[in-house]
Amino acid sequence: MGRVVSPVLVGRDAELGRLVAAVAAAPSVVVVEGEAGIGKSRLVAELAGREEVAGRRFLVGGCGRIREPFPLGPLVEALRESGGDLAAVTLTPVTGALRGLVPELAPVLPELPEPVADQAAVRHRQYRGLSEVLGALCPAVLVVEDLHWADEQTVEFLTYLLAKPPGGLSVVLTYRGEEVSTAVRAITARPADSVTVGHIGLGPLDAARTRRLAAAILDLDDVSAPFAEQLCERASGLPLAIQELLALLRARGEVIRWEGGWARRALDRLEVPAGVRDPVRERVARLPEGARAVVQAAAVLGIAVPVTALAGVSGLADAADGVDLALELGLLVERDGLVGFRHVLAAQAVYEAVPPARRRVLHARAADAVQVLPQAPLGQLAHHLRQAGRVGEWVETADRAAAQAAELGDAAEAVRLLEDVLRHADVTAERRVALTVRLGWAAIETLKERDIEDLLAAALDHDDLPRRTRGELWFLLALHLDGRTTDLSRRHRAFAEAVADLDDRPDLAAWCMAALGIPTAPQAPIAEHRRWLERALRLAPKVTDPAVRLFVLGVIAMVFAALGDPRWSELAALVERELEDREPEDRELNERELDERVPRRRETYACRALGEELCSAGHFGMAQRLLATALRGTAGHDVSGVEEFRCRVGLSMVAYCRGAWDGLRETIEVLRHAHVSGAYEVRLHAVAACLSPVPGELEQARARLREVVGRQRDLGAVDHLPLTVSVLVRLGAACGEPGAAVAETADVVAMWEAKELWPVGVRTVPALAEALLAAATGNPAGGAVPSGAPAAPMAPEGRAAAVALVERYADRLSGLDAPLAAPALAHARGFLVAAEERWSDAAELFVAAAGGYRELPARYEAAQCDEQAAACRFAALAGAGSDTEAAGRSLLAAIAAYEEMGARWDLDRAMRLARRHGVRPAAARRNGGAAGDVLTERQREVARMAAAGRTNAEIARELFLSPKTVDKHLSAALHRLGLRSRIELRRHMGEG
Repeated sequence: MGRVVSPVLVGRDAELGRLVAAVAAAPSVVVVEGEAGIGKSRLVAELAGREEVAGRRFLVGGCGRIREPFPLGPLVEALRESGGDLAAVTLTPVTGALRGLVPELAPVLPELPEPVADQAAVRHRQYRGLSEVLGALCPAVLVVEDLHWADEQTVEFLTYLLAKPPGGLSVVLTYRGEEVSTAVRAITARPADSVTVGHIGLGPLDAARTRRLAAAILDLDDVSAPFAEQLCERASGLPLAIQELLALLRARGEVIRWEGGWARRALDRLEVPAGVRDPVRERVARLPEGARAVVQAAAVLGIAVPVTALAGVSGLADAADGVDLALELGLLVERDGLVGFRHVLAAQAVYEAVPPARRRVLHARAADAVQVLPQAPLGQLAHHLRQAGRVGEWVETADRAAAQAAELGDAAEAVRLLEDVLRHADVTAERRVALTVRLGWAAIETLKERDIEDLLAAALDHDDLPRRTRGELWFLLALHLDGRTTDLSRRHRAFAEAVADLDDRPDLAAWCMAALGIPTAPQAPIAEHRRWLERALRLAPKVTDPAVRLFVLGVIAMVFAALGDPRWSELAALVERELEDREPEDRELNERELDERVPRRRETYACRALGEELCSAGHFGMAQRLLATALRGTAGHDVSGVEEFRCRVGLSMVAYCRGAWDGLRETIEVLRHAHVSGAYEVRLHAVAACLSPVPGELEQARARLREVVGRQRDLGAVDHLPLTVSVLVRLGAACGEPGAAVAETADVVAMWEAKELWPVGVRTVPALAEALLAAATGNPAGGAVPSGAPAAPMAPEGRAAAVALVERYADRLSGLDAPLAAPALAHARGFLVAAEERWSDAAELFVAAAGGYRELPARYEAAQCDEQAAACRFAALAGAGSDTEAAGRSLLAAIAAYEEMGARWDLDRAMRLARRHGVRPAAARRNGGAAGDVLTERQREVARMAAAGRTNAEIARELFLSPKTVDKHLSAALHRLGLRSRIELRRHMGEG
């Protein structure tokens, strides 16, 4: 019949050259992307024979379409035959963690380490072991195919591996771009600086390359151009379709030799089906019955199996002839004693053509065949039992598979299996409840959200549930609703219901109480939240799990900070100290010590959430420290990068609030590519929206801020609203609609006031007071501070409303720990006094506010106060004691700060004021205003790290900047300091 595939690679010389070059430049990672049948595997297979990569071990594994409850399958497949190569290598104890994962390597691995309870620590241990084994096998090429079917842990490990790969390792990844998740694409988003990164996209072949491929398959010098053009058109340039069409045409006798080549016969009448499906099916239909039965059996099995297993599924007493014919025709291939389809598309085409009744029979035989295989794959077995209609056996097998997956830390697969059973199998009520509880716990551990709310609620509808089980189900439902629903009252009720039934689970009860203390539920009075917090605080000492206890205390401290309760400080110190104790010491730690020092997800969450709340309340220094500690803590367990993303969003919020805007926009742009949804996406958009106002585009910025405020309100993120509301109100006033700005935010202001979040909400008081005063004048030019426009009479009720606002906050903040209170109230009172045209007094209030803001530091608000102080001093020029020089200094300080931060809208406004009063910012800066030895905050940060010996690439990675931006900041710092080199910088910074 002739060959089916080309003996040489055709039409991919450039792509192969790029692949070889990248693999030869280890450490490296190369992605080969393309649709099914485009030739990804063939391209990678050609790599092993190239001289440039001679001497490297090739470790090859692939992801399967039918998922097994066994994580890291491609790595296990790639490494299981490496025992001989590792026999002479001395491996560290951590590789003993691979004994259960890769039992074939057990003879060359150290003993199994002492067990640890936390699954994150178990995975971290396995990942370290895998990385070490791969390093011991270097120089090597790790090939992982079909990553679009990868399990969650394989994706996590590859991300972990590429963050610090062995020096002699090259990684080649293949996937279908249209089917791959964002998590898989993110694997190569941020590798180590030393890693060479390549991306090869394979497209369809054109007519010329199709002609060469056809000639190679047909073992000829050439084929006719018209034939090649039609072949290319019918196959859409897909190599797999081209080879299948040629095999079909030869079987039909539709191509003939002509003058040393091949040509079409009756081309216009030839109906060649497009793609892969129809040619494969027609080829199978032409087979003798025995061979057809074998091919159908292989399609149902879906994986390569021994010939005996294939014969058993086919139902043939003697399947040898059928197997031989299928192999001869190239429909099936044999590798390492296992027979299966060459390509999954062909298997799918055959499978779909098998009549349903016969398909069911074949699945039943496949289940029987798979059960007797060594280490029977439970995922395959469950799949066949289900398709065979053997529901009872399917449920049992899926249950076992889910238990195996959970034990191995593959929560995503456990969730998939359990959810499938609960949605499609008729099981007893008692078993349904037990399976639902397991599903709920597995869902907590997986990063990909699954909508299982209905299953949890259905389990709660069962009568006679044991109290503990009912409490556990309510708890799991509440956690599932957390961050996934805008029905905040329902989430609150679920936590409250759980508490009532968790008397014997102080860990879960304290967790629920702390959650109930978070002031998000709209119907719950603040007094109720406070009572829950006090109960959680009393119960916390009874929680034996240190991670849960720290989590609970972190949540309590978070709410205390928002309420201004000074007890937050002691709790925060405890959280910070505990996490710092878990950071690695200088001495060498044994494996158990190291694993126990890995901060777990809940502990890191406590540190991060507390840091975010301290930022909202104005404790910026402590917020920065806690978020940095949380970020370092993610290194031990967050190989997916989700927790790192959240920490960096929190740090971006701190940077915005502190006025450290240099490079912040670039950081936000990088974070946006993480494709993370939910509350943290909204927080990231909030910072971006607050940075967005530019001259001429204020209405667009208002629209973005309105959207963010609406989403924050729906999510119950009451404590994050003041930041965006303050900018939204200022923009409304600037656009000549101060009254509308106050009115459209009144409902959200009432939300945080009802929850007594005065230390957080005080941030908006200056903007609200200015807008109320502006609305009272009816003057669209602005509020109380002189803008150059004619003054307008002020409505008494408008001033009264502004005064009442300021005094209400001053009264409620009395005695609270609220660092924003003093400067924000002085800022607002400056507007009140300016409204009475007491310009000098107003200027003094603004100056005092600016000083208070700088101490926090809150440089953006300080600059606004400097600008407003200058405006008031200029307005007082006709009066006694006016200080033109002081006014100029204040305005220049504001302009310098706005320029440094890139606050274009504010800078434009301040420059207009400067021109109106003859102030020349550029000349002043040349005389020492913002140059000399004064560095921006970002320049200081880059200079400090460079002086400590960090490379530009290392600095860029840590600060989420590009190396080019780091170079710009470093050059500017050296210029401002009058230095010429890093060596001089080290001396200047005291580092050497």
